[in-house]
Amino acid sequence: MRRGAGRTFTIVAGVTAAIALAACGSGGRQDAKAPSGTFPVQVTAAKWRSFQRLSQHTSLVIAIRNVGTKPIPNLSISICNTTCRYPAPVGQGTSVAAFAQYLGTPGLASHSRPVWIIDQPPGPCGYSCQNGGQGSYVSSNANTWQSGELKPGATATFHWKLTAVAPGHFVVAYQVAGDLYGRAKTVLPDGLAPQGSFVVTVARTPAQSFVNGSGKVVQLP
Repeated sequence: MRRGAGRTFTIVAGVTAAIALAACGSGGRQDAKAPSGTFPVQVTAAKWRSFQRLSQHTSLVIAIRNVGTKPIPNLSISICNTTCRYPAPVGQGTSVAAFAQYLGTPGLASHSRPVWIIDQPPGPCGYSCQNGGQGSYVSSNANTWQSGELKPGATATFHWKLTAVAPGHFVVAYQVAGDLYGRAKTVLPDGLAPQGSFVVTVARTPAQSFVNGSGKVVQLP
């Protein structure tokens, strides 16, 4: 998982609290000059394997296109357990780390247990990513990745390379936003919120692989 994944925030409430704390000591809100409004988008891709095996490497891809006439201030995607709705039941939403499940044993410092390990986070893989860091799309919210400003007509692609480490049946949800403050609202052309979910089964049988004639390790489907 990403370093610091134990820090989790609700998508809106966590951001609001952070802004309020900043205002107490700095004399102004961090989002005071942040653009606000509604920004139409289109989800051009949302792909992930619905059946996986332990230790199998997979790719989760979500692509968002700006179909409006204004730049989106900071396109962001949050990954949630089961639902991105707020408030969410205990163990769902962003109360656990991204790509994790909730372990309800009392007395734990963290109730998050990974289902997938992030081998490579979204964004260009520079020095941080190449050395096990959080990647270029990292944000201050542990469950959220940001790609920056998205110009009209442009598409931002979020690509996670993941490895399954726990068996079971899981629902992984995502939600798209126009910034980290909740002021820039993204909407689909039909007016609905750009969000969705993946229903994934991870089998206990590990993924099988072999070395081909070129010396490369090939993983079977």
